[in-house]
Amino acid sequence: MKKLLFVLAIATSLVACNNATDTSATASADSAKMADSMKAATPAVMDTVVAKMDSARAKMDTAAMKMDTAAKKMDKAAKK
Repeated sequence: MKKLLFVLAIATSLVACNNATDTSATASADSAKMADSMKAATPAVMDTVVAKMDSARAKMDTAAMKMDTAAKKMDKAAKK
């Protein structure tokens, strides 16, 4: 068991130190790519969000009408 833990510790340290060769130019290029992809994806995401909000608004309006109808029926039944 001790040998297994020792091997895992060495493997973990090797994997953790493997990223030491990254340069700042590579990191800045990666962040620029990520920013560009996020900028490109934002309109599509916003369109989806707006569509879902409109759908939710319609459902809420329908629910409000049903609640009003139910309240009127309850008032009518209470008057009898």
